[in-house]
Amino acid sequence: MTWLYIFLVPLVISLCATPFVKKLAIYIGAVDKPDARKVHTRIMPRLGGLAIFLATTIGLFIFTNTGFYPMYWMLLGSVVIVIIGVLDDMKPMSAKAKLLGQILAAMIVVYGGIRIDFINIPFMDEAIYFGKWSWVISILWIVGITNALNLIDGLDGLASGVSSIALSSIFIMSLMMGNVTVATISLLLLGATLGFLFYNFYPAKIFMGDSGSLYLGFFLASLSILGFKNITVVSYVIPILILGVPIFDTLFAIVRRYRSGLSITAPDKKHLHHCIISLGFSHRATVLIIYGITMLFSLAAIFLSQATIWIGAIVLFVLMVLVMLGVEWTGIVGETKKPMTKMLLGLTHWIIDLGNNKPHIKG
Repeated sequence: MTWLYIFLVPLVISLCATPFVKKLAIYIGAVDKPDARKVHTRIMPRLGGLAIFLATTIGLFIFTNTGFYPMYWMLLGSVVIVIIGVLDDMKPMSAKAKLLGQILAAMIVVYGGIRIDFINIPFMDEAIYFGKWSWVISILWIVGITNALNLIDGLDGLASGVSSIALSSIFIMSLMMGNVTVATISLLLLGATLGFLFYNFYPAKIFMGDSGSLYLGFFLASLSILGFKNITVVSYVIPILILGVPIFDTLFAIVRRYRSGLSITAPDKKHLHHCIISLGFSHRATVLIIYGITMLFSLAAIFLSQATIWIGAIVLFVLMVLVMLGVEWTGIVGETKKPMTKMLLGLTHWIIDLGNNKPHIKG
């Protein structure tokens, strides 16, 4: 019953707070106007992340252990992130200013002890310890995930839904590992995000804006460090899988822009959701497809945490094949010759021919 309360309190707060945040967004001019890169066709209030932030923060003070030292640094860092997001929702900030703010927020949580100290080496009972470099690596991870989630916030309910699925996975795995603190925080954030998703799913009544996408990305990155830095030999793979959709979408965007001779920060309309829509799927169907992909990655992460190293390697190989097929079919990195698709088609034809030419034994 305690877990139910932990989930319901931020859910209710978020459900009640979002309509007021919507009015506030309109009043202060925090609205999103349509342009050539955007899917929506009318002016929409932003600032929805403020409702998620308020619901989560209230829940943290009610339900978490006040002696959990890193929580205060996470809260302080999240305040910095939300301030940046609110300012950007009101009037777009320069990319450099936002990046500096994100680095400051990341430095705050890393200073509070939330950092990646080492990674385990697959197939070997050894680990690489980063020492002083743990600061740099941890900041890069937090800033990277924060921006990755921000980049996929392009359709109604997309970023909030993907975050909800990721948070559900973190909650389940935290329970499996007996990490009550991470389970509590992830469930609080899940309740707050789902409360907002009620207003954000297609057709959206309000956008989360940078105040939401940056906040969720920041908290997901911090939670992944808290929850998964000391588990199994594949511990560093699990948070990457859980956050697979925003991570791969960002990596493919970098590759795509590099191949096109563009700056890696240059905006375009070739993100995963854009590519799926271009294949003929509706707005709602595209969001649901990406939800399904996120669930696939999350289930793989949960399975991987319990699997042997060899079974885990097979699962990762199959996932990578599926990812490469998805890259070829959607064109997310631009036009390709589809080598993986051709190879699999050739293998399929070979197996069929082998079956058709199987010798018959006469009795």
